[in-house]
Amino acid sequence: MMDQTADLPKRQQTNREVMANERPHESLVEFLASMAELLILVLFIMTFVLQNFEIPSSSMEDTLLIGDHVLVNREQFAPPTRWMGPLLPYRDVRRNDIVVFLSPEEHGLFVVKRIIGVPGDRIHLRDGAVYRNGEKLDEPYVRHKEEDYNPYRDDFPAVPATESYGVRNEKWAQELPSHLEGGDIVVPPGSYFAMGDNRDVSYDSRYWGFIPRQNVIGRPMFIYWSFDTPPGQWQMRGLGDRLKFMVQHVILHFFDETRWSRTFRMVR
Repeated sequence: MMDQTADLPKRQQTNREVMANERPHESLVEFLASMAELLILVLFIMTFVLQNFEIPSSSMEDTLLIGDHVLVNREQFAPPTRWMGPLLPYRDVRRNDIVVFLSPEEHGLFVVKRIIGVPGDRIHLRDGAVYRNGEKLDEPYVRHKEEDYNPYRDDFPAVPATESYGVRNEKWAQELPSHLEGGDIVVPPGSYFAMGDNRDVSYDSRYWGFIPRQNVIGRPMFIYWSFDTPPGQWQMRGLGDRLKFMVQHVILHFFDETRWSRTFRMVR
C-alpha cells in the first residue's frame, strides 16, 4: 500500500500557487486612481487642516525659538461644519492655548502668542506676575530676560498707555480705559487677551489690545524643523536677501545649524 503522506507537501505548495494566481492584481489604472485619491487627501489636509509657519521673533522663547517651523492645526478652532464635524476635534479657544492669529494691528501679519484671558476674565500684572480673576498664575514657561523695570509692562494696566512706554497704537491707548474695572482689564465677548512667554520683550495684548475671535488661525501642534536663524531675518523680504540666506545658511549649514533636538517636539 502506497504512503500518500509523502506527496502532501507538494499538494500544499500547488494549492498555495493556485490561490496566489487567483488573487486579483491591481491594474495600472487602479494604482493611479489610488495615488490620485491619496494626493487629493494630502492636498486637502495641507490646504484646509494644516499649515506651516516659521517663528520670526523671540517673543515666545523658550517655548518657541526664532527659526522653529511649526505645523498649525487650522480646523481645531474653526466653526464646526455639519459634514466634517464628526471627523475633526473642534473646540473653543482655552486659557493657556498657544495660537497663531492675524495681528489686529498690522494687516496680513501672522503672530503667535499664548492665550492668557478668555471672554469675561479679569487680568492685571504686578511686578511682572500675572493675576487672573484675582489669582496669581503659575507660569513655568515664562522667561524674564530683561533686568530693567517698565511700569506699564510689569504693572499693566495700572499705568496709562503712552508712547514713552512703547504703546504705539493710539487706538488701543484710547480704548483701554473703557475695559478697566477695579484695576483689572476685562476681556470682552468674542475676544482674547494674549501674551508672549518671553514676557519682558513680547509685543502683545498689553500694547495693541484684544484678539478678535475671527482673527484666530489655529494651534501649533509640533515643530517639524528648527533652524538657527538670526533675529530680524523675517524682515528681509527682498528676493536677493532671501536667496543669500538660503545659500549661505540653509544649504551650506543645513546639518550643523539645524536644531535636531527640537525636531518633532510638541508645542505646549
